[in-house]
Formats: sequence, C-alpha cells, structure tokens
Amino acid sequence: MPLFDVRVPAVLLRIDRNPFHHGTLGAVRSLGRAGVEVHVVADCARSPVRASRFLRGLHAPPPPGASDAVVTEVLRKVAARIARPAVLVPMDDAGAVAADRLRGELASSYLLPGPSRTAPEHVADKAELASVCAALDVPHPRTLLPDSPAEAASAAWRLGLPVVAKWSRPWLLPPGSGLRSTVLVRSAREARELHARGTEAGSALLLQEFLPPGENRDWFFHGYADRGGSVRGGGSGRKLRSWPRAAGLTAVGTWTPNPRVRALAEHLTAGLGYRGVLDLDFRLGGAGDYHLLDFNPRPGAQFRLFADGAGLDVVRALHLDLPHRPLPQGRPRPGREFVVENYAPLTALRPAPAGRELAWHAADDPAPGRALRALWSRHVAGRLLDRLPAPRQEPSAGAPRVVRQGGAPLGNGPAAGRPVDDERAGSH
Repeated sequence: MPLFDVRVPAVLLRIDRNPFHHGTLGAVRSLGRAGVEVHVVADCARSPVRASRFLRGLHAPPPPGASDAVVTEVLRKVAARIARPAVLVPMDDAGAVAADRLRGELASSYLLPGPSRTAPEHVADKAELASVCAALDVPHPRTLLPDSPAEAASAAWRLGLPVVAKWSRPWLLPPGSGLRSTVLVRSAREARELHARGTEAGSALLLQEFLPPGENRDWFFHGYADRGGSVRGGGSGRKLRSWPRAAGLTAVGTWTPNPRVRALAEHLTAGLGYRGVLDLDFRLGGAGDYHLLDFNPRPGAQFRLFADGAGLDVVRALHLDLPHRPLPQGRPRPGREFVVENYAPLTALRPAPAGRELAWHAADDPAPGRALRALWSRHVAGRLLDRLPAPRQEPSAGAPRVVRQGGAPLGNGPAAGRPVDDERAGSH
C-alpha cells in the first residue's frame, strides 16, 4: 500500500495577508512531493508561493476579520470545485481558530483532527494562555491584563521596564493599522498609549515580564498530536537568529534535541487533550526554567526543519493520520538547519554539515526562489522609500519659521518633514 492516499487532496488556509509566508510554500512542497493534490486558499497575488510547480489550485481567501459565515462560504466553494473530501491545513491562527469553530459546518467537505478538550482559540489567545499555564504548572512569564491606559502604565512599572506588550488575539489586528502583535515597551507612556488603541486592535492588551534573550535561550517545539494523543512528526529546535531581532520569526534554526522542552510539550498536549499540529515557543529564564511564550495551534513557518529520515514532518503526519494511514518511524536528524534566505542571506551560503533546508530555494522547485528575488527587492525598496523624510518645504513669506530638532518639526508653522517621536520610534 502506498504511504499516502493521494486520492485525498489538501487545502491550505491562510487568512492573514502575508505574501512572504514561507511556511505556506513549505507545506505546498511537502505534500506536493508526496503526490498529494495541493490547493491554497490565501492571498498570493504578490507571493512567490504561486510560482510553485507543486501547487494545483489557488483560491481567494476570506478577508481578515471575516465572519464565520463568510469563512464557511469560501471553504464550501473551494470544496465544491475539488469535489471530494480534503484535509484542511490552517496555516495561521485565524484559520486554525475558524476551522475548529466551524468543524460542524465543514465536516462533510473536510477532514479535521478530532476536537481538543481545550479549543485552539483558548491556547492561541495570549491572555488565556497564562491561565492555561498556571493550571498545568507550566512556567510562563508573569502577565498582567490592565483594564485602562492608566493601569497599563502602572502595570509596566510593576513588572519592571522594559516589558513585552501583546494583543491577546493578534489575528484580529486590522491590516494597515501599524499595530504589531508583540512589541517591547520601554516606558510607562508607551504602555499607556498602546492600551488606548485597544478598540482599534480588536482585543485586549496584556503586559508580560521581559525575559532577556541570549545564546541558547530561545527554543521552539513542533509536533503533531495524533488521534491517540501521541506527539509525532516534529522535535525541539534552537533559534539561532530571529527577524526582527530578539522578538521575531526564526530566520535561522537548528534541530537540537532537548528532553526538557519535549517533556513540557507532551505535558501540555496531554493536559489540554490537544489534537492536531502545534508550534510552541519557549525562552529559558534566569532560574533555568523554560517559559512557554506562545502556543500556536497550526504549523510553524519553519516546520520543515523537522523532516526526519523517513521524510515525515507535521504536515505530512496530519495528512497521513486523518485518512487512517500509518505514520512511519523515521530517524531524527539533529543538527539540521533551516534558513530563511531573505532574512539571513550570508548564513544560507555557509556550509551545513548536518544538512539544511532553505525556505524559498529548492532544486526541484526553483521558480519560487527566483520570484522571491524580484518580489523581495521591490518590497525592500518600497519600505526604504516609505522611511525617507518628506521633501523640505521653504516657508512662504511672512510664515513663522520651523525649527527642527531630532527630526521632529517644532512651532506652529507648516511641517518640514515627517514627525518622529524618538521614544516610540520602532516600537510598532
């Protein structure tokens, strides 16, 4: 019997508008190489993903913040075009939360992991995760949930500046708002001003004790909890470089066995009765405890790091398990690297004795790598142009003179450039 049931297609769902989400391409390639028909429901108009030879169909996604009814309608239309049940693979938190909430409406068209005792919506919510960790005795940074801007300022002082600010449900952040899911707040004023944008953000702001990064402190764990609750298809990894630095995605990671991290992941999975793919982020604290920072109920963008000797990864494990196919036992590959070339180009050129997977470039699927070079160059150029100061305007006769200090216009005359508040620069 063939390993994969290629009669069962896969539908990858991503509601977030991120053209450079390399995890989506990793899933397309992983399943496509196995002979599975892969469809993507995502905005890929300016994404290298659309160039992959393993992509069978591309479908328009529901808009960010779409209602359950709209998400259901979009997925049912895709199912009607495919005309047979498919494995649904959410690639972002919004998709994972929607898929779990709509499992009754989608049951006739899609295969999904069995329901967990604790819904993905609760573990993905940054505020509720603190309660989950407390109930299961899992180390977690001290977290406060202020009710007002004034309380946010006070909480920042109590936790000790700097503090980490997170929106509890980051998948609700509106596009174009300039708000980021996680930022480092360095003053009580920043905390107060950020909390005041809660209505715009769509969810509560929480403040968290800052655990400083450092060598060997940032870890992650990927896995798939199968129908019986066993964690398969992943492992523990060490983050060597992130983007943005110290608080962003994994730009360079390595497969590093860590029994303590695995034990925490399995303890969480069992305690929650969780089923499906999970991506956990940990940071080692000063007391030697691994603190859980995030629980993502879907594949992490670097999940392909953990492709073992049998070729099993978390996405393949999901596709094998749901149609009741056996999962192969593969040899782990410690030391293997994963590199996102647009964030760590020099690392991608260095030797990798234990093997390496690149996010975008692949010998058997070269088109996305070529597309990345052109699209990323335009993206970076556009970002640089956005940061250039506005052209200087000479004041008209009789107008009060504008004096500039630190890049910010002062006085009552016309602005002579883009205002910059040095205290807040770069915090969003």
